[in-house]
Parts: sequence; C-alpha cells; structure tokens
Amino acid sequence: MKASEIRQMSDDEIRGAFQDAKVEMFNLRFQLAAGSLEDTTRIKALRKDVARYLTVLREREIAAALVAEEDVNNAQ
Repeated sequence: MKASEIRQMSDDEIRGAFQDAKVEMFNLRFQLAAGSLEDTTRIKALRKDVARYLTVLREREIAAALVAEEDVNNAQ
C-alpha cells in the first residue's frame, strides 16, 4: 500500500490495518518455519506496510503536538 493511500485513512483505520498486518505477518512467519510458505516476498512487503502505518501515525502525532504548541504560544 502506498503512503498516499494510508494518509487518506483515518487513525482508527490505520490502527486496524496495522493489527491485521501484524497478525498476517505472524501467520506467514509460522508458515515459513513450517516450510509451507510459497511467497516469501509477502513478509518483506508486510514489514514495509507496517513501517508505513507507523510512520503516518507518528507524522500525525507530531503535527498535533506542533498545533497544540502553537495554540499555547498564541494564547500567551
């Protein structure tokens, strides 16, 4: 999934997709250990998606903190 697509999602949707990806990654690692995994590239793609989800959430967290800081500075 592209970062631009993730940025269009709400925080709750991103957190849900993050949880789904973590569960899928666990299952894929289990299949890899059992020797039944056919598409090993899916693990790498999921790792990157998880990183993108966390990055977008962190960007929003930082943006919210900056807005709150500006509000405090403007109120003084």
